[in-house]
Amino acid sequence: MDTSGDGHASLEVRPPLQRRSREAWGRVLDAGVALLEDGGLDAFTIAAVCERAGVAPRALYARVDTKEALFLAVYEHGIGRLRADQEVLADDARWAGLAPADLVRAAVAETVGISLRHQRFLGAVVLISAAHAEVRRRGSRYSRELGEGFARVVLRVRDAIRHDDAEAAVRSCFGTVFAASVIRVAYGPGFATPVPVDDEAFVAGLGETAVRYLLGAVPA
Repeated sequence: MDTSGDGHASLEVRPPLQRRSREAWGRVLDAGVALLEDGGLDAFTIAAVCERAGVAPRALYARVDTKEALFLAVYEHGIGRLRADQEVLADDARWAGLAPADLVRAAVAETVGISLRHQRFLGAVVLISAAHAEVRRRGSRYSRELGEGFARVVLRVRDAIRHDDAEAAVRSCFGTVFAASVIRVAYGPGFATPVPVDDEAFVAGLGETAVRYLLGAVPA
């Protein structure tokens, strides 16, 4: 498999038109995500995808030309699930009426929750990205999208943020929150911490850190 992301073979996906073909392609994408979650890139083979999806190789090659194209299609399918969860950041009703500290805590919880709910997939692709330039590029694009959503929410309480440049402060806060959550899902709760904590305590701690940094204090 070419993991450089800059090969000359086509990465195009030919979309299925018929219902049965769409269903088969959906099974292929779901199977690919499951294989990455179970065993990372080593588990991701054409034979394994076909077996898990219950399709013949010819059905797969009707959609893509190479294993790399299939892998990137599966990657986008998995990231699409994270993007669907991101929609909460655009839901005005979720954030209306919250006090500044409560809003910051909730924004952190929703943002980190996306990573935790999809930790098996996200953990696999984070590790893959170390040797795969295209996954790094696409992952960076996804993190920017998530950061924009986080910033839109938190800047609703811009006037309470105790920094001259509120937007820069919020983006810095997101960088810390996102990096901590990615490290956790990729390497586990015991990585770089003397005493591992459960997910609830991890999220709560990040939320309080964000409140202190952005608002200057934790309200009583």
